[in-house]
Amino acid sequence: MLRGGKVRAMYELKGTGKSIRGIARELGISRNTVRRYLRAGEVPKAKPRPRRGSKLDPYKAYLEERLSQGVDNCVVLLREIRAEGYTGGYTILKSFVEPRRRRRSNGATMRYETAPGEQAQVDFGQYTYLTVEGKPHRVWAFVMILSWSRATYVEFVERADTVTFLRCHVHAFEHFGGTPRRCLYDNTKLVVLRRDGEGRPVWNERFVDFAATVGFDVKLCRVYRAQTKGKVERGVGYVEHNFWPSARFVDLADLNRQGMQWVATVADVRIHGTTHERPVDRLEKDRAHLGLLPEPSRLTHFLRDERKVGRDGFVRYAGAWYGVPWRWAGSIVQVEPTGDLVSIFCGEKRLALHPRAQREGQRQTVPGQWEGLPLGCDKRQRSPLAFQVATVEVEQRSLREYATVVEEVTSR
Repeated sequence: MLRGGKVRAMYELKGTGKSIRGIARELGISRNTVRRYLRAGEVPKAKPRPRRGSKLDPYKAYLEERLSQGVDNCVVLLREIRAEGYTGGYTILKSFVEPRRRRRSNGATMRYETAPGEQAQVDFGQYTYLTVEGKPHRVWAFVMILSWSRATYVEFVERADTVTFLRCHVHAFEHFGGTPRRCLYDNTKLVVLRRDGEGRPVWNERFVDFAATVGFDVKLCRVYRAQTKGKVERGVGYVEHNFWPSARFVDLADLNRQGMQWVATVADVRIHGTTHERPVDRLEKDRAHLGLLPEPSRLTHFLRDERKVGRDGFVRYAGAWYGVPWRWAGSIVQVEPTGDLVSIFCGEKRLALHPRAQREGQRQTVPGQWEGLPLGCDKRQRSPLAFQVATVEVEQRSLREYATVVEEVTSR
C-alpha cells in the first residue's frame, strides 16, 4: 500500500500527460503498481486486518459467569484465572470488567482516626453456600479490625449467639496480642437488647460483664449510622468481595484455616489505601499499646453454653448430638467448642471430649457411656436411661410345615 503523498503525485503526473513508465521512474515504483492504481479510478483502501486474539479470551466465559454471580472484584478474578493458567496482566482484565460492573452508590461520612491501641471495631457478616447435597447453608463471619493498624481478625461460625460472640472476642484478642481500650459496635442485640422510652440502651448483661472482666469499654454507633464504624464495615465488605468468592472448603475448620491464611497472606500484607502502609507492620505499634488478657479461668463461664442432658444421655449442640456418661441424664452441663473439638463439662469436671460433628443430626457416643446402666430393675428405681429389653421365645418349625399351610390356604 502506497503512502497518500505518492498516490496524489501519481495522479498529478498522469494529469500532465506523463506515461506510466515516466511516472514509475519518477516515483521509484513499479509500472504494474502505477497501472493498478490508475485502473482503479480511486485510491485503494487497505483491507481490515484480522483481530489478534487476547490472552483473556479463553477466560471470558468464566468471567461472565462470575460477574453474573455478583463477583466483580478484579483482584479476586485475577487471582482465580491465574490459578487456571492466565498469564496476562491486570489492565486488560479491568478493561473487560469495568463496563460490566454493577454500579454502587457511595454515601459520604466524616473520617475519625484513633491512636494505637485505642479502638477496635467489630461486626458480623452473613454468607450462604450450597452443601454437597445441594442445600443452602448459612454461616457468619466475625470480623474485628484494630482501628489504627487496620490489622484484621476473621472467624467463621455457625451460630450468631452471645456465647459465640464472646468466644470470638477472646480468639481475636489472642490473635492481636492484647485488648484495645474500647470496642465499637452497631446496635446488635448481642450488645444492646433494645432502647428504652428515652432512647437509652438496655444492655446485654452477659456481654457487659464480659467487657468489664476483660477490661475494655463498649461504644455504640449512632443509631442507623453504621458508617460510624466504617473501618470494619469496609473490612466485612473486603472479606465478602476478596476472600469469600474464592473460598473452597470442606468444613468449618477448613474454612477458618483458609480465612486466617488469607489474612496473613493478603489482607494484612497489602498496602492499605488510607494508611499507605501494610497493616502487619503497623500492628507492632498497636500491640505495644494493647492491654493484657485476664487469666483464662476468669473467662471460662462466659465461653460455655449451658445445655440439659436428655434422657438418652445425649446433649444437643449446633444441630448434632454428643454423648455423656448415663449418670448425668437430666443434668445441666456446659458445652465448650474449641477448634475441631467439643468438650462437655459439669462444673469443673469434664464429662466428655468429642470431635466436632461434620453433619447435622450426627450422633456421637463416649466410651463407656452406658457402662453400669441397670436394666430390668423396678420402674420406680430405674434410671432415666434404663431401657428394659423384653426377651421373646420364638418357636422354630421346619419349612415343610409352612409349605403345608400355604397349600391348604390356596386350595380353599
